[in-house]
Amino acid sequence: MGKFSKRVKSVLMMSLMCAAPFAMADYQLETVSSSVNFLSTKNVNVTESHTFDKFNGTITEDGQLVLVVDLASVNTIIPIRNERMKNMLFDVAQFSQARFTAKLDEALLNLSPGERKIATVEGELSLTGVTEQISFDVVVTGLANGQLSAATVKPTVINAADFNLEGGVEALREIAMLQNISLAVPFSFYVVFNNN
Repeated sequence: MGKFSKRVKSVLMMSLMCAAPFAMADYQLETVSSSVNFLSTKNVNVTESHTFDKFNGTITEDGQLVLVVDLASVNTIIPIRNERMKNMLFDVAQFSQARFTAKLDEALLNLSPGERKIATVEGELSLTGVTEQISFDVVVTGLANGQLSAATVKPTVINAADFNLEGGVEALREIAMLQNISLAVPFSFYVVFNNN
């Protein structure tokens, strides 16, 4: 009877472990289904959309989010402008990555397929050697197979001057012979995380 009781307890423990919520597992960003975008405005009213083509991210079992963007992967469609941004704006030889870190609410990691929650994610953005507090308004959706998606409800406007990028912006303006380039940069994303 004792052995039987131990066996039953073991089975129950295994069942409880298997039934644990998805928040107990790590998540890995799926880059193929994800996108990271920003807008730039020149000559007052000419706005263009750009992307970063290389990035990765993880969410740990306790809700720690890390998103890392490869600044050298900036894609403006125009090769010479890509090179100028990499070298004159971001200085990728010295600062190769931008990093966003945040602590996510557990409720966002326990969504059933089709369930959605709107939340404000507050964290720290590290860019070109400067770290600033920043927040994103996002909608998080539970997907099949334990996946999660997160999309910005509206762009978060990043001020280039907060990250000491105004000198680089001015250098870009001069070399392109533009009237002006806005220091206000709207940033948005759509990301999908796989449950590991």
